[in-house]
Parts: sequence; C-alpha cells; structure tokens
Amino acid sequence: MKKSSKIYEKLFRMSLLIRKFEEKIIELYPSDKIQSPVHLSIGQEAVASGICACLSKDDLLFGTYRSHAYYIAKGGKLTEMMAELYGKSTGSSKGKAGSMHLADPSVGMMGSSAVVASTIPHAVGAALAAKNLDKNQLIVSIFGDGATDEGVYHESINFASLMKLPILFVCENNGLAVHSFQKDRQSFNISKHAKEYGIESEYIADGYNFCSIHEKTLENLNIIKSNGMPRLLEIETFRYCEHVGPGDDFSSGYRSTDTFEDWKSKDPLINDKESIKKFLPEINEKIQEAVNFAEESPWPEAQELLSEII
Repeated sequence: MKKSSKIYEKLFRMSLLIRKFEEKIIELYPSDKIQSPVHLSIGQEAVASGICACLSKDDLLFGTYRSHAYYIAKGGKLTEMMAELYGKSTGSSKGKAGSMHLADPSVGMMGSSAVVASTIPHAVGAALAAKNLDKNQLIVSIFGDGATDEGVYHESINFASLMKLPILFVCENNGLAVHSFQKDRQSFNISKHAKEYGIESEYIADGYNFCSIHEKTLENLNIIKSNGMPRLLEIETFRYCEHVGPGDDFSSGYRSTDTFEDWKSKDPLINDKESIKKFLPEINEKIQEAVNFAEESPWPEAQELLSEII
C-alpha cells in the first residue's frame, strides 16, 4: 500500500473512523445506554472501506447484521447511527432497528438484517429492477461465509446468473459462522463453487489491505458495467471481537491468538502510527458529536410505536 497516495489516505481515514466508532461502542456498552446487541466489524473495516469507495450514492448496497462498517462507509450519518443504537427517535430508523438493521436509503445503504443470508435475494431483486428499468446502477450484496450454507444464497446467485444481472456478490470470509469453522461445515470452495453457476469470481487473501480491495472491486465493477453479468469477490478477513458483543472470545478456546497476532502485525490501523496521528483528532471530534447528539436526543413517544407499519 502506497501511504503517500490520496486513495490510501482516503481509505485509511474511513477505516480508522469505523474502528474508532466501534471502539466507542465498546466503551459505552457497559453503561446500557446502547439499546441493542452489537456485532462489531473491528478487523474487517478494510473490506467496507475499499468497496464503498468504488460506489456512487445511487448504487445500492445490501448488508448483514454486522452492518456498522458499511453504513458508515456508504455515507450514513454518524449522529443518526449513534442515536439509533441508543434507541432514540432521531435515529436512522427512529430507534426501532438497532445495530443489526441499519439502513439509509438516501445514500444507497438499503438495509441489513439479523436473519442470515436474508438480504441476498433483496439485492438480486434490486438488480433485476435496475436491469428492467434500464438504470445505470450497480448493486452490491454483502454476506459472510456462513450465509453460503443457506439455500437462498444458491438460489439467488443461480437466478442472478440466469438473468444476467448487474450485481457484485461479496463474501466477507472470516472463517466462522458464529463459532463453527468453515472447514467443519463446507465441502466446497466458495469462489470456485460460484463458477459452477456461471459467475466469475476472485479470491482476495489480504483482507486488511483496503487499497488492494478497492482496486479489485473497481476492476470487477467495470467488468459488470461492460457485460452486465454478476461477479463474486471472496475476501479473507478476521474479526477481532466475539461474534456478538464488545469483548473477545479467545478464552472460549475455539480459536487461538496466533492467527490474531499475525493479522494484527499486518493491520495498517495498528501499524501506521503517522496516519493515525494525522486523522485521529478529527475522527474523535466527529464521534463525540455523535455521542452528544444521541445523549441529547429524545426518546420515542408511545404513539410512535406503530408508526411506519403498513
């Protein structure tokens, strides 16, 4: 990664913003001010930063319950996100969605869901609409390796291939479905298996490298624009925290710290001290503004309980 380049600085700043925002969540969590379970993206920020920097506001992204990073990287407001975690009426979904269901359609963040793999068919539907309405629009579907165990994943990529839809499928592969290792539940290789559905795919091993992810995403999106066919990126990454919650789970004994330490040794958000020093004051200020906004925001009124329900 070329630290002097503008794209490096842009992606570093975004990745650091995501990490520091989530570290603030960890700090706040014991106070019970956050009214939602949290699935943290610490260790996986480079994937969201690298991908979302390639997208316009009009391009649509569908996420997973580990949604903080994509909400932030796609341009969602930090103030409204923190208020949503607090359950306040000024939140992005008026306090009704919480961490696992973040959405901001105004910037193309179409939503996330606690149900594994459930946003994949929604993304495919959006891609079908984009094609039929002749929109100059790209669709991105984000999911974890655990989602590829689900039948709806296979139905969705098969349909996208048959219908020749403008969608990029992105698998954030941290090797775990909650506590189950990939090798214990899958007899197939994700990126190779996609080719059986007629979907060209690429595997990226250095999921801490936001510049590499950005470059590969741009290449794949340009191909989708030129031929209208879906593609898949499988990106190896590593979650530093437990599956759900603010702590780590190495004490549980199902994963060792060796891989963790190896990943940290390559992590620019730990090792690039110069860039951290450059961007941290501004980032801390923005995060504190979001906390203040959430703290000062009102609780929803009782009559709001059933609003926005059709």
